[in-house]
Amino acid sequence: MSESKKEVSEQEAAEIEEQEQEVSEEQSEEELPYQNFNEDELREMLVAREEELSELEQEVNELKDDRLRKVAELENYRKRVKRERSQVYETAKARALEDFLEINDDIQRTLGAAEELDVNETFFDGVQMVAKKLQEILRKNDVQRIDQEGVPFDVDLHDAMMRRKPEDDSIESDIVLNVVESGYRMGDRTIRHAKVIVSE
Repeated sequence: MSESKKEVSEQEAAEIEEQEQEVSEEQSEEELPYQNFNEDELREMLVAREEELSELEQEVNELKDDRLRKVAELENYRKRVKRERSQVYETAKARALEDFLEINDDIQRTLGAAEELDVNETFFDGVQMVAKKLQEILRKNDVQRIDQEGVPFDVDLHDAMMRRKPEDDSIESDIVLNVVESGYRMGDRTIRHAKVIVSE
């Protein structure tokens, strides 16, 4: 083998060995990325990582809280809309039924007068039939008369027309003595207050 070829071969071998050493060093650095740091530096890096993790956890918790708050707000909004719709419906129904109340009162007065007078039986039966149908409409809509006497005066149910001293001294004050005009209520809602005379 000539001297020139031998030198080339040795040079190539040296280059290969150098490349292998560089690769080995790179792999070593990848496997031990913190080997060049001292203990204090590693501790500082660990504290920094923990702080970063704590901040991320806080952000996640804030996002969760924000999501839960928005879900709660949406649910409250749905409940409020449902409640308002129900109130609007009940108000509209009460107003519609108010138109029937005076008619019902007139029919009841007509029946009361007809019982005392000698009226045509067919006419009387016809009025009774209308009265029953009207009462059925009111009953289906949970409408009840307010016409009790001898009960305590209730501002939510009664409208006092006048106060009067009762004939019976045992009757206490603020008791309904007479009902001048019946009132009506639908469920817990008073459609029309009863007009009453109250004891002094």
